[in-house]
Amino acid sequence: MSFVFVSGNLALDLAGTRKWRRTEPEELLATPDDLAQWFAEAGEFTDGIVVDDETLHGALTLREAVYRLASARLAGERFAKRDLAVVNDLAARPGMRVALSARGVTKSGDAQAALADVARAAVDVLADDTVSMKECGRPSCTRIYLDRSRGARRTWCGMDECGNRVKAAAYRARKRAAVDED
Repeated sequence: MSFVFVSGNLALDLAGTRKWRRTEPEELLATPDDLAQWFAEAGEFTDGIVVDDETLHGALTLREAVYRLASARLAGERFAKRDLAVVNDLAARPGMRVALSARGVTKSGDAQAALADVARAAVDVLADDTVSMKECGRPSCTRIYLDRSRGARRTWCGMDECGNRVKAAAYRARKRAAVDED
């Protein structure tokens, strides 16, 4: 499995590991190995993080709390206290250790430290009112992303998965309409 990192924030990318929430939800983190793979593909953590069932459960709890908090922000609603508690509890824990070496920055730590870093990423993005946060414009997609485009005009979470499909569908609809007019 290969994960997509298009949200512009690690916590929002974690929230995106449950796809199509309103239609037919697809779980991308079904096993501890899936989460270990997500950590590896994120490129922010030590390679080979070992994940157990308890850590997977914690990651899924964090993911859902982040998604609900981001959705509340988008809707202009208050944050739920239980979701704040989940994020704040994990964010308060020790994160990955960072060291400078001749080859650059190295990070070390376990899966719990990695989750703490993801929780801190959630705190950073959810507390920043200056960043434009949006939900993907593809009707079936529920990914939340940061819009850093000029004029904040980005419509889709990413072109590969959603943008191209929406544009192709619009093209086919225009072609059908043109044929129907003839």
